[in-house]
Amino acid sequence: MSCIIEVNNLVKAYGRKRALDNVSFTLNAGSPIALVGPNGAGKTTLFSSLCGYLNADAGSVQILGCKPGSAALFGRLAALPQDAQLDPRFSVSNQLRLYGQLQGLDAKAAESETHRVLELVDLKDCYHAKPHELSHGMRKRICIAQTLLSKPEIVLLDEATAGLDPVNAREIRNLVKRLQSETTFILSSHDLVELDDLCDQVLHLQHGKLTAVDRIQEAELATLTVKLKESGTSSHIALLRTLQGVEEVTVNASGALLIEYRSGQQVDIDVLRLCREQGWRYKSLVNGKTLEDELFG
Repeated sequence: MSCIIEVNNLVKAYGRKRALDNVSFTLNAGSPIALVGPNGAGKTTLFSSLCGYLNADAGSVQILGCKPGSAALFGRLAALPQDAQLDPRFSVSNQLRLYGQLQGLDAKAAESETHRVLELVDLKDCYHAKPHELSHGMRKRICIAQTLLSKPEIVLLDEATAGLDPVNAREIRNLVKRLQSETTFILSSHDLVELDDLCDQVLHLQHGKLTAVDRIQEAELATLTVKLKESGTSSHIALLRTLQGVEEVTVNASGALLIEYRSGQQVDIDVLRLCREQGWRYKSLVNGKTLEDELFG
């Protein structure tokens, strides 16, 4: 896989506070990447640095071999800040055409791209609409359509589903899944369940420092996360430990059962069989730890 972003010893301070403190990482093209951390961790500062909105105090950033903000990145890198808004004075199509032309497209190409991205977000009927005629979720999807103009190689989405109803949030998640083979998405969100479903790699910021968590690990022990209708108890643990291949069973903070087992064993089938035999009602069964457990477990 090709390297798309390289960050070395990045520092950005506001007075005495370091929003980014010697942050270094390398990202390859491929599956969506999650950027997580509490409020004030430095996520927005990192996004702004990658986009070229902010100049770092020290360190370096390379995006597709270019400096952030370089004209060479027009049409190759796109970003959607959390507070992005549509201009209330203009129709959806006028705005999308304008942004296409700002990226260097001629009028005909900008018009073609406008139709293409509206189709992608399933809002082609909103071509002539003005922002006030659309719901909050529809406006957010139009903003995401804007980031998809010119088929960028990298798209950064900051809290793209925040405040959305379940239908619009699902539409955005499905869009990311559909396009991940041609565009690398970097997603910032407080919804760890959503990121867990979409992302294979996690960048975790805490007090301006970064911890990279690789979600795809080859290990002797694998993990199965089981969420029952009720929280896991000592009785659940004792019975699950009797299954062949199971090495350890614990309960996480949310009451889910974490089953560690020897790789190569098909423990999931045995777990489902045990649930049926014991009358346990389960909500989900996931291969691997949840993102919450990986970061905070």
